[in-house]
Amino acid sequence: MNTFTATSVLIVAISLLLIASSVQSTEQQDYLNTHNAARSQVGVPNLVWDATVASYALNYANARKSDCNLVHSTGPYGENLAKRSSSTFSAISALNLWVAEKPYYNYTTNSCTGILSQY
Repeated sequence: MNTFTATSVLIVAISLLLIASSVQSTEQQDYLNTHNAARSQVGVPNLVWDATVASYALNYANARKSDCNLVHSTGPYGENLAKRSSSTFSAISALNLWVAEKPYYNYTTNSCTGILSQY
C-alpha cells in the first residue's frame, strides 16, 4: 500500500473511540495533531476530522461496549483497536500505543512482523 487515503486511515485512529465515547472539538484537534505528528515522521499526508467516519467508529464502539472484545468491524474502513482498564486511558494514549507499533510494521507489504503477528 503506497498511499493511504485520509478516510481509510482516519478510521484506524478513530476506532480508538472504544475508549473515548465522545470527543470534543479541542480533543479532536489534539488527537489529529498527535496523529499527524506521527504520520509526518513517515512521510504520509495529514488527516482531517471526518464526521462520517467518526460516526461509524462511535456506532461500532457502542456496539462493542457490552463485551469489550477487540473485534474488527469488517466494515468499509481500516481500524486499530485498543483498550485498557484505567480511567486515565485516553484516545491519545491509545494512539501512542499504535505509534509504538511502528517498528513492527512493514510499509511495503502493509503487514505486521515480529510480536504483532501474534494478534
